Amino acid sequence: MREIIRERRRALKRDVQFVGAMIKSPVKTGGVAPSGRRLARAMAAAASADRAGVIVELGPGTGPVTAALLASGIAPERLVLVEFNPEFCRLLRQRFPGVRVIEGDAYGIKKTLEGVVEGPVASVVSSLPLMTRPRQVRRALVEDCAELMGPGGIFVQFTYSRGSPVRDLPDGFDIHGGRRVWLNVWPARVWTYARRADA
Repeated sequence: MREIIRERRRALKRDVQFVGAMIKSPVKTGGVAPSGRRLARAMAAAASADRAGVIVELGPGTGPVTAALLASGIAPERLVLVEFNPEFCRLLRQRFPGVRVIEGDAYGIKKTLEGVVEGPVASVVSSLPLMTRPRQVRRALVEDCAELMGPGGIFVQFTYSRGSPVRDLPDGFDIHGGRRVWLNVWPARVWTYARRADA
C-alpha cells in the first residue's frame, strides 16, 4: 500500500513537471497532459519491436510511452530517448536506468544520433507536437527517420487532429491511422508510416 501511495505521488510530481513545461513553452511541449496509459500502450504496440536494432523515442517528456515500451517486453538497452528539455532528461535518467537518454533536437535527428546509434534502427516512436511545425518540416522528419531505419522501418506518431499529421510523402510509404483512443486527454489517434521493403 505504501509503495502504491509513493508511486502515485511520483506520478503527480511528473504531471506537475509536464504542466510547468507546457506553461513555459507550449509550442515545444505540445500537450496539456502526458499521454494516457491507453494511448501509450497503443503506441508501444505499433512499434516494430520484432525487427533488429534499437527503438528511438522522440519527445518522451516524462516517460509514459517509455514505460509502455518497457512493459511490452523491450529491453532497456534497446531504447534511445531524444528529449529537448533538460529537466525531462534528468527525470528520464532517474526513472529508467539502463535506457539511453540523449538531450538534443529531434528535428535534426541524423545529426543528434550521429555517433550515438550504431547499427540498425528498428522503429521510431514519436510524441512530438508535429502539428505545431510546418508541413515540410514534418515530412522531412519522417523521411530522415526512414533513412535511419531502412526499408520496413515504422515511424509511429500520435495526433489529436482527425487527419494524418504527415502528408505528401513520396511513393513507397504505407500510411495507416489506428482507432481513436477516446480515454485520453485529449482523444488521440496513432498513425504509422512504413517504408515498404520494395521501395
